[in-house]
Amino acid sequence: MYSYPIDYLYYEQEEIIVMAEFFAMIEDANVQKKVDKTALLKKYNEYRKIVGSISEEKSLDKEFEKLSGYSIFRTIKKYKDQ
Repeated sequence: MYSYPIDYLYYEQEEIIVMAEFFAMIEDANVQKKVDKTALLKKYNEYRKIVGSISEEKSLDKEFEKLSGYSIFRTIKKYKDQ
């Protein structure tokens, strides 16, 4: 078991919920191989608004992949290409 790479002191409660839901969807997309594309991309856009910068997004992706083994970037790319 691992925790998501979320700075709980930096983000608002609503933002933390969106980020956790997004990370869970990335896991589901890789474990179950079945996630609604529209829902995933919508949650990704919400996540990007919270994260705010590409460098922070890349940093979170790297940390999430280190913890979970799943790449946000590769998962989103796969779903966008479908």
